[in-house]
Formats: sequence, C-alpha cells, structure tokens
Amino acid sequence: MLTGLGVLMLVLLLLGFPMMVPLAAGTLYMMFTGMTFFGPDQAVSWMINGVGSWVLAAVPMFIFAADILTKGHTANRLLDVVDTFTRHLRGGLPITTAASCALFGAVSGSTQATVVAMGGPMRPRLLRKGYSDAFTLALIINASDVALLIPPSIGFIIYGVAMQTSIGDLFLAGILPGLLIMVMFSLYCWIDARLKGITPDPKASWHERGRALRRVILPLGFPILVVGGIYGGFFSAVEASAVAVAYALLLEVVIYRQVKIRDLGSLALSTGMITAVVFILVAIGAAFSQALATAGIPQQILGPIIDGIGDSQFLALLLIAAAFFIGCMFVDPIVVILILVPIFKPLVQSTGLDPVHVGVIVTLQAAIGSATPPFGCDIFTAIAVFRRPYLEVIRGTPPFILILLLATLILIVFPQISLLLPSLGGD
Repeated sequence: MLTGLGVLMLVLLLLGFPMMVPLAAGTLYMMFTGMTFFGPDQAVSWMINGVGSWVLAAVPMFIFAADILTKGHTANRLLDVVDTFTRHLRGGLPITTAASCALFGAVSGSTQATVVAMGGPMRPRLLRKGYSDAFTLALIINASDVALLIPPSIGFIIYGVAMQTSIGDLFLAGILPGLLIMVMFSLYCWIDARLKGITPDPKASWHERGRALRRVILPLGFPILVVGGIYGGFFSAVEASAVAVAYALLLEVVIYRQVKIRDLGSLALSTGMITAVVFILVAIGAAFSQALATAGIPQQILGPIIDGIGDSQFLALLLIAAAFFIGCMFVDPIVVILILVPIFKPLVQSTGLDPVHVGVIVTLQAAIGSATPPFGCDIFTAIAVFRRPYLEVIRGTPPFILILLLATLILIVFPQISLLLPSLGGD
C-alpha cells in the first residue's frame, strides 16, 4: 500500500497537477485503502486545525506588503545604494545583485517577489557587462533565496507554527546566516569575474553614495520596524505584518507616489490568490501529515535511521538537512515543512537541539529547494518572468547550490551563528 501511495502521488505530479492535488489524493488513498482509520470529518478537522493558528494571519499581510513594494520604487533605491559601494570591485555588478536581493528580502520576505523586483532591472545590466544568461539567471534565483532567511520570512512563520517556536526568535536567527550566504555569493562572484577578465566600473564618489544612502533610509526601516517592534514589545508578529502593510502604503502611495490608489485593488487580488494557494497547501498538507502519522509511516521509514543516530546532535542535524533538501527538490517547501517538521520534532526534543537553530537549517533547505531542479518554485518564476527555457535557467545553478550546501554545513558545525542574535534579544 505504501508503494501504491508513492506511485499515485508521483504520477499526479508528473502529469502536471498542482501540489495540492497529489496531497489530497494521497490523503484519500490512505483513508479508502485502510492504511489508517479516519473519516472525512476527521480529515476536515485536520485541515481546519492546520490553518487555525492566529500567527498565519501574518502571511497575507507580508505578501501584500511585498506586492506593494515590488510594484513601487523601493527595489530601485536598494539597487542604487548597493551599486554605489560595489561597482568598482571585480564582480561588482553580480555582488550588487546578491546584496540587493538580501536587502529586498529584508523588506519583502518573499523569494518570488525578490526574483521579480531584482531580476527585472539587474538581468539586462549583467548581460550588457558580458555575463552569460545562464550565470545571470542562476545568480538571481539563488540570491533571491536569501529572502527566506532575512526577516520577515514567510518560511519562518510556517515553521514556527508547525514547531510551536517563537517567530521573533526565528526572525533574529535568520539574519546572520543570510548575511553569511550573501558574503559567500559575493566572494564567488569576485573570483568568477577575475577568471573571466571582466573589468570593474569607475568608483562612485562619496557624494553619490551619500545621496543614495539618504534615498534608502526609509525602505531600510522595514526590518527595524518588524524585528525591533516585536522584540521591543510594541506588537506581535501578526501586528507587525499589519504595520508592514501600512508602512509599505506610506512609502509607495504617499511618499514616493509610485503606486496609485487604483492599483491597490489588483494588488489585493494578487495577494488574495497567492494567499489562497498557500492556505490550501497548508490545510491539505496538515491533513496529509496527520494521516501519515496515524498510519505510522514516518516510523516505518525513518525509525531505524533515527534509532541509529542516538543522542548525536550533529548526525540529527545532518539527517534533518538531508531530508528537507531532498524533499524541497520535488515538493513545495511549505508542504515539506508542514509534513516533515512534526515527524522530526521528537528527534529534535530527544537530542536537545535548539528548535530555533533547527528552524534556520530547515528554512535554508527550503531556500535551496526553491532554486533546485527539478521543481524549484523560483526556477518557474524565472521562466515566466524572463521567458527563458527551463534548461537555460538551471544550467548555471550548480555552483550556487554547492555554496548553499556549504553554508548549511557551516551552520550545522557552528550553531552560534544562528543563535547569537536570539540570545542577545532574549537578555
């Protein structure tokens, strides 16, 4: 029966059905074949409980804020300020792209919004500078993944709900790992530019840098407002998401005037559609996860491996990272988090791992999966936005994936990188 479940879901995926269909079909398969015992009423109850957490109300708010910022002028201001400080370096333009993606992630929390906002203006510049389209597309989609680690992060919200961990601690924990990855990407871009013999642009004057910094002060208020507000006790994570929307409206509608009042209807509709997809995935993923647990399938598959790990935190983190990395290569990261977090929660508790540190490792694997073949969501976003074929989009990704895997290993060996800021914030 377990083989039949796997074949059914794989066939539906290969036929092109959205992820919610294989999940729903898998849940029904377990119910009707007697793999476990539950009725339709129990399945509906699991679905309702899956989306019943009040914290999930932050998801549509952050998505709406990201949509407003993507439509507006914030992305260009972030690009300009980074460009003035990096253009004179070898690989300055790719470094600008990587750093700008990190900054935009800090104000949007969405990898796909970052691909659209950063990729639009940066891809033509990189191509004119002599970089190949394969390198350019790979850089954009992988650097955009840093948005999952820089607060506010929708991935952290989903993990926090599943693991019942502080969202504020997770937001703080993602900052240093996100900056580490940005530095590693920048170093690779510097080496790549030297090997290709690409010359840097003239150095910007301090007057130009000062003007760019003044133009970016207000957008950089986003992470300060969100994280500082939560840790200052001014508002909760959900309230912070509403404040983020208000701040985005203030910037783009009132101050910059790049978004018109008439645009808000279409932006809200886009947000509603994305939110509906996310919440359907969360609901069905919760039901599927509960059905798996009721059938005892995780214990059948992972039980012997977990028993062999014993109390080793290092091996436990390697297993968690490997499971989430492989899962996110094929399935939407939100679904993987919802399914695997409850499975690994007992292992996290038994080995004494910090759930906040585990959250960084898990979310990083979700970020890697977003740009990893065959089904990374950012790959298909790039295909749609830049209208390039699948093979060209993925051709340049291996070096960046290796860098992200190296970053995973560094974070596993040195958990202090993740836990430093939460420990300071808790004092």
